[in-house]
Amino acid sequence: MREEEVRKMVRKGYAEVAKKTSCCCGEPETSERIGYTKRELESVPEGADLSLGCGNPVALASLKNGETVIDLGSGGGLDCFLAAGKVGENGRVIGVDMTPEMIDKARENLRKSKHKNVEFRLGEIENLPAADNFADVVISNCVINLSPNKERVFKEAFRVLKPGGRLMVSDIVLLGELPEEVKKNVQAYLGCVAGAVMKDKYLKTVKNAGFEHVDVIDEKHMPVEIVTEDPCTKEIIEKVKLKPEEAKSLANQIASIAVCAVKPK
Repeated sequence: MREEEVRKMVRKGYAEVAKKTSCCCGEPETSERIGYTKRELESVPEGADLSLGCGNPVALASLKNGETVIDLGSGGGLDCFLAAGKVGENGRVIGVDMTPEMIDKARENLRKSKHKNVEFRLGEIENLPAADNFADVVISNCVINLSPNKERVFKEAFRVLKPGGRLMVSDIVLLGELPEEVKKNVQAYLGCVAGAVMKDKYLKTVKNAGFEHVDVIDEKHMPVEIVTEDPCTKEIIEKVKLKPEEAKSLANQIASIAVCAVKPK
């Protein structure tokens, strides 16, 4: 599938999520299960949590007062609002998303919040709408796996970071090859599965962009019940007619990882 075709497909799918016409949207239990606290979820505007992540990058980013943060694929703004509380009034948080409907939703959520240090920009994470050496921290949550050009994404993250700046992403990677039927399935791609790459390749891509101290600070296998019972992945399993044992095998080949890295000074 060509890069532009993938982007159109992802943009269309997440436009539906923004309109709340897609599956697996807004389940707080899902967010708590991947690392958010109840207190964090209660602190953000209603509608900011779309339950689309696979970790909590803000909790691991060690954000400091006054820092500038860019969130790649900001969705409804959950991680942006959490980051805003960490960097304070002297800090700045910019969410970037390529789906106009998501940007509209995030800006609506912003109007419902008290944050004055957050903004949302329409743009592709492969071509970030930000200047060179601009941010102290780049975060992302289960979005880079959707990109058809991950090398470009990490090079862009490297470009916009200041020397010494930090990268902190949560993402989905593969520990084994996926069945061809799953790779070709559109819903699988939107469910963050078909777009994922092997773990070693993912980490190598980060290093090739110029980052140092590339470390996996957390890794979790996707529980079988999440893969087999989640509405999105359940739809995938039914569509490609995977047998129960094949679904379990699929779960064992998927992991969520938290990766940190540093741009050299």
